[in-house]
Amino acid sequence: MKKSLLLLAILPFFGCAELQQVANQLPGILEQGNVDIAGGLKEALNNGISKQVTKLTATDGFFKNEAVKILLPEELKKVDAGLRKIGMSKLADDGLRAINRTAEDAVKEATPIFVDAVTGMSFTDAKNILMGNESAATTYLQGSTSTALYGKFNPVIKNSFAKVGADKIWTNIITKYNSIPLVKKVNPDLTDYVTNQAMNGVFKMIAVEEKDIRTNINARTSNLLKNVFAMQDKK
Repeated sequence: MKKSLLLLAILPFFGCAELQQVANQLPGILEQGNVDIAGGLKEALNNGISKQVTKLTATDGFFKNEAVKILLPEELKKVDAGLRKIGMSKLADDGLRAINRTAEDAVKEATPIFVDAVTGMSFTDAKNILMGNESAATTYLQGSTSTALYGKFNPVIKNSFAKVGADKIWTNIITKYNSIPLVKKVNPDLTDYVTNQAMNGVFKMIAVEEKDIRTNINARTSNLLKNVFAMQDKK
């Protein structure tokens, strides 16, 4: 029961197909009495997709969302400033937008990664998290799965750089900057940086959804969701 409720709180990014995969691996604990917890999972997760994932994967989903917008790393702030000083503000703007486009594209591929992470959670983990604070589930996921997620997410980011043209934009930016007289040459690993920033953005949005569904009765928009989370309220 507690594991089911935990999953509902932390999986706002999964679609029906991925959700069914999770449900199939959790036999016998997805229903309690007359409350269809499995159905509640599907409904809550579909709501999460419509509210959160669609926003992140849309054009400017990262770029115009101040909570998750990816800013330049310290090494590239001087590149940005240097380009603007020589009248190349548009190129600098294009570079920042391209980084965020990469994250927007990569998040579309993230769902299976989180499915694998959550299905590996033990009952003891679930019990402890359920009794924790309003972001305990998100904190657990971030702390226990980031290494594995990075290993799978990084190639997606690399491919996305090529897909959205960010690699060419940043090659041009770095080339232009390094040609400025007397500047210290730079060669940042943008794939690594954007991978970490995109992951942080996803975790932030999971935390927002987890807090809302744990604490806001109005977020339970059907009788099914109300019944499922009434159980959690009594923990």
